[in-house]
Amino acid sequence: MHTVDYCVLTLYLAGIFLVGLFLSAKNKSTDDMFAAGGESPWWTSGLSSFMTMFSAGTFVVWGGIAYRLGLVAVVINLCYGVAAILVGYFVAGHWKRMGVRTPAEFIELRFGASAVQFYTWAMMVFRIVGVAVSLYSLSIVLVAMMPLPEGTPLRDPATGNLSLTWAIVIFGGIVVIYTMAGGLWAVLMTDVLQFIVLNLAVIFIVPLAFHSVGGISAFIERAPEGFFALTSDRYTVFFLLGWVLIHFFMIGAEWAFAQRFICVSSERDARKSCYLFGGLYLFSPLLWLLPPMIYRTIDPNADPQQAYILSCRAVLPAGMIGLMVAAMFSATASMVSSQLNVFAGVLTDEFYRRLLRPLASERHLMRAGRAFTIVLGAALIGVSLLIPRLGGAEKVVVAVTSLMVGPLLAPTIWGLFSRRLSLNAIWITIGISFACGLVLKLGLGEGGFLINSWTQNLSDWVVANGTMVDLIVGVAVPVALLSVLHFSSRQTAGGWLRVERKIHDVRIVGKVTQASDMPALIVSGCLLVCALLMFALLPFNQSGHGILTAFGCVLLLLSGSIFLSLKFKRIR
Repeated sequence: MHTVDYCVLTLYLAGIFLVGLFLSAKNKSTDDMFAAGGESPWWTSGLSSFMTMFSAGTFVVWGGIAYRLGLVAVVINLCYGVAAILVGYFVAGHWKRMGVRTPAEFIELRFGASAVQFYTWAMMVFRIVGVAVSLYSLSIVLVAMMPLPEGTPLRDPATGNLSLTWAIVIFGGIVVIYTMAGGLWAVLMTDVLQFIVLNLAVIFIVPLAFHSVGGISAFIERAPEGFFALTSDRYTVFFLLGWVLIHFFMIGAEWAFAQRFICVSSERDARKSCYLFGGLYLFSPLLWLLPPMIYRTIDPNADPQQAYILSCRAVLPAGMIGLMVAAMFSATASMVSSQLNVFAGVLTDEFYRRLLRPLASERHLMRAGRAFTIVLGAALIGVSLLIPRLGGAEKVVVAVTSLMVGPLLAPTIWGLFSRRLSLNAIWITIGISFACGLVLKLGLGEGGFLINSWTQNLSDWVVANGTMVDLIVGVAVPVALLSVLHFSSRQTAGGWLRVERKIHDVRIVGKVTQASDMPALIVSGCLLVCALLMFALLPFNQSGHGILTAFGCVLLLLSGSIFLSLKFKRIR
């Protein structure tokens, strides 16, 4: 990276930090801090959901698969779009209709306080560990691109680059501070700004990558055999179907996504936000997975996990590498801030207010929410720093988490529609599914504790069909159990009646919120800054002036269009 790249990265980090502090003025109550006061525009919520799916793994893991297998990686990521469209049609509007402030409030109404306590701690542990791994992975990627001069306090003497420890603390600390100060508004708006930066960097690199390889036709000719196949031996049609179902549960019921459906102004907007999320995932994966695919034809012997970074280094002009680093930071920052906000909201509302300070004022609860954000952020950074010392434990945690997505989240989806399911459905589904996963993955998997002469054949099948086993335990078993529990019961659960009363009360109050114009104004300003950045990079590059100028003009036009549309809207 050049000096101008560091300047671009510093400008970006300072920008999202200042946006978070600016939006702190929007938080007058916990409803503002954790649900954006129900004033989020649908497009803001949709873009935020889109960014929440990103992490460093998007560039490292999926970039590596795209480099090795080609179009298969794109097809797998299209499954997110299909799942989101289905959630938009069937689920998203239900979250808004109930009038709850947090997903945990629905869990308590539908299944009771014990279910909230279980979900709070189980989901928080799983997500904090998962996000910590993503923060660690992001830092690994970024420090490799950030050499520092000798004598710099943040420099690692062994590598000459930014210290991994300082990378985790700095990047994690920035996310914690703006999430703590600005609440959900900061999460939503920084997600939108990160969406702009991410796509600007990716759109910029694609034409340059095609030019470096000799054009689209040359790329197609030089691509390996089978590079454009839609499936592979491992990623079959069966796998893709299961992948859609798993992410239907995740997008429809994971609290970070459900919060996006709650924070908009109407059921219709909740559905529209999810359709935008899904629509973006139906075409954008090809865009941001093209660079590693193209790089395969440039250097077929590269490390797949570094393919994205190497493709950036090969074609990006000075200054744009800093923007690409900012985009990679954005991908994981979105995930981190979303999880911090949703769990700080749950701890504030379901733990602190209900159990410790039921008469606390809104101002006091906001201070408690910010304190929980800092505590969770510190725990997240601490776990990230400990990842190198966990050894093989990380793999076990990730495997168990992937197996438990369906069992943990499927009862919530069922609870939105089935009036018959009670609290027992959660314990039965999670207990049996977890037992099946323990037996199949840890007992009969490679080196499992149940392997003997009687189970060797079954163990061989489990090892050879790991993906299918994940789908059986994570999708088939919980769906089958919940279906049986629904059809075997004839009584309406008490939780269903409580939810109906809540919906009735919300309709009587008839509170209507209007989407705020502030997000569009901030986006207009961000596009203007990006346009000026394109023009500012011209003196630092010997070539590429045409594409920099073209991008600057387009961004300037978009910024002006948004600003003028807001002005005309106010006049009307």
